[in-house]
Amino acid sequence: MTRPVARRLAVLAVSAAVMSVGAAAPPSAGQDGVEKEPVAVGYGGAVSSVDPDASAAGIEVLRGGGNAVDAAVATAAALGVTEPYSSGIGGGGYFVYYDAKSRKVHTVDGRETAPRTADENLFVENGKAIPFADAVSSGLSVGTPGTPATWQAALDSWGSKRLSTLLKPAVRLARDGFTVDETFRSQTASNETRFRYFPDTTELFLPDGKLPVVGSTFKNPDLARTYEELGRKGVGALYRGKLADDIVDTVNEPPVDPDSNWNARSGDLSLKDLSAYRTKRQAPTKTSYRGLDVYAMAPSSSGGTTVGEALNILERTDLSKASDVQYLHRYIEASRIAFADRGRWVGDPAFEDVPTKELVSQKFADSRECLIKDDAVLTSPVAPGDPRNPSACDTSGTAAPTTYEGDSTTHLTVADKWGNVVAYTLTIEQTGGSAITVPGRGFILNNELTDFSFTPASPAVHDPNLPGPGKRPRSSMSPTIVLDKHGKPVVALGSPGGATIITTVLQTLTGFLDRGLPLVDAIAAPRASQRNQTTTELEPGLWNSPLKTKLETIGHGFRQNPEIGAATGVQRLPNGKWLAAAETVRRGGGSAMVVRPAPR
Repeated sequence: MTRPVARRLAVLAVSAAVMSVGAAAPPSAGQDGVEKEPVAVGYGGAVSSVDPDASAAGIEVLRGGGNAVDAAVATAAALGVTEPYSSGIGGGGYFVYYDAKSRKVHTVDGRETAPRTADENLFVENGKAIPFADAVSSGLSVGTPGTPATWQAALDSWGSKRLSTLLKPAVRLARDGFTVDETFRSQTASNETRFRYFPDTTELFLPDGKLPVVGSTFKNPDLARTYEELGRKGVGALYRGKLADDIVDTVNEPPVDPDSNWNARSGDLSLKDLSAYRTKRQAPTKTSYRGLDVYAMAPSSSGGTTVGEALNILERTDLSKASDVQYLHRYIEASRIAFADRGRWVGDPAFEDVPTKELVSQKFADSRECLIKDDAVLTSPVAPGDPRNPSACDTSGTAAPTTYEGDSTTHLTVADKWGNVVAYTLTIEQTGGSAITVPGRGFILNNELTDFSFTPASPAVHDPNLPGPGKRPRSSMSPTIVLDKHGKPVVALGSPGGATIITTVLQTLTGFLDRGLPLVDAIAAPRASQRNQTTTELEPGLWNSPLKTKLETIGHGFRQNPEIGAATGVQRLPNGKWLAAAETVRRGGGSAMVVRPAPR
C-alpha cells in the first residue's frame, strides 16, 4: 500500500470510530421499532442494507453465532419481503465472499439463465425488435431464477447454519408484516398500471385495490409459506416439484386480467430449464489500485472488469491532489472509456470469448488512458480498444452505443466477528420485475432477460450480449471487496442501479480511497454517471453546483437524474471493530447495524 493511501485510511479509521452521525438523515423506525441509521460502529460484526428489518435479520443471525454468509442469506431473504420489487427468490445475483482464515476471495454467479430454446431472435418479431415496454411485463422476459441456488451454494461452501434457521426472520416478517414507508408506496404507485395487468399481483400489492398506505402493516402470508417450504424441503423445491410447476405455468401462460387488454407474451421456460440450473463458482476479477487489491465479479457480470479497467485508467492520476473539477473530469472520462470496452467484449463466457484478464490489465488501461485530455472531452460513443493487442491511443475501432439496462436491484454487505466479509448484489431486474406474481406463492418473477441486447447495438460491431440457449445476460452488478497488502479487508461495498452500479461503485471507491471521505460520506456524495453516452447523468447535488458549469466549459454535456444508486458498505477498523455505512437519503435512507455498538 502506498504511504498516502495508508495514511488516509488510518485517519479514516480513527475518525470513523469517533464520528457522530448528527449530519446524517434522522433515524426512522422499521417494524418493531427498528431504527434506520446510515452508519454504525462496533464489534461482533456488521450488516448494511437498504432496510432496517432486513439488516436486523442479519444481526439476529450474527448474535446467534452465525457467520457472515449465514447473515447475508438471512438479510437477503428478509429483503425479499420488504424489497419485493427489487429482489427475491424469483430473481438472481452475485455473491462475493472473503474468507478470513485463508484470506482469499470467492464468488458465486447466481445470474438467471435464458430458456434452452432461446436464440438471438428471442425479442424479435417480424424482423424488428419488440418494444422494450412490451417485453418487460411478459413471460418472455423471465429467466430461470438463481437466487435460491445462490443461497444454498454459499451455505454449502462457507455457511454454518441450516437454511430453515436462516429463513425464520424473513418468515416472521412476511407473516406478521412490516411497516409501509414512502419508498414502498411510491414504487408500488410507479408500477400500478403494470401490476393491474395481473390479478395475483393486484391482490397482493394493491390491497383492496388501492395503493398501500404509509404507516400501515403489509403482510405476505403466501411468501411466508413459500419460505417455510424451502426451509423444509431445501431450495431444490423451487427447481423441481410443485413450486417449479407453478413457476413454469406462470411464465408460459401469464395470468392476465382479461379486462386489461394487455398482451403478456408467453415465455418458453421448461421444467428441464429449472432442474438443469446451476450456479457458477469462478475466480473473482483482481485489480491492484494504490497498493490495494480490488476483488469483484467476473463475467457474466461486467462489474469487475469495468470498475477494474476504470481504476487502472485512473491509477496514473493522483486523485488525492486533484481539484474537484479535475477529479470529476478524469472519473467521467475513465468511465466513458471502460464502458466502450465493456460493450464490445463482455458477455457470458460460456458463449463468448471474453478477455477478462486483459480487460483488467494495467497495460491495456495505459493504452486507453492516453485518450484522456485535461482540456477536452471525448465524444461518445467512444470506439472500443483491443485488450488482447493494446495500441496506445488507438481510435480506429468502430463505436457502438450503450444498450439500456434497468435500474433496480438491491445490495447488502456483511462482516462477522471472525473477519469474514460478504458483498452480495441481487435483483429481479427493473423495479417490480416482470410484474408477474406466481399465484399463491407471494413473489414476483424477474424480467432479467431484457438485460440482453434485443438486436446488435451496432450492425458493424460484434455484440456479445445477444440472447442464447441457457445464456446468462450481461449484468452491471459490482459487489466489491478491497484488501490491503496483508490480505485483510479494507472496505466492501456495492449498489443497485442497473448500469449506474458500475459508476456508483467506482465513484464511491475513489471518494473513499483517494479523496479521503469517510465511507458514509463517500456513499452520500452526489453522483455522476457516464456510460459512453453523449451526456453524463448528474444528481441534483452536482446539477446545482458550480462544478457543473466548470465541467461544461471543458466540453462536458449533462442530463439530470434524481437518484443514482443506493450503496451499502462495511469498513474494517482496528481491534476487531467494524463500521457499517448506508445511504443517508437515497431510497429513504439505508440501515447500518453492528452486533455490539461502540460507546459514542
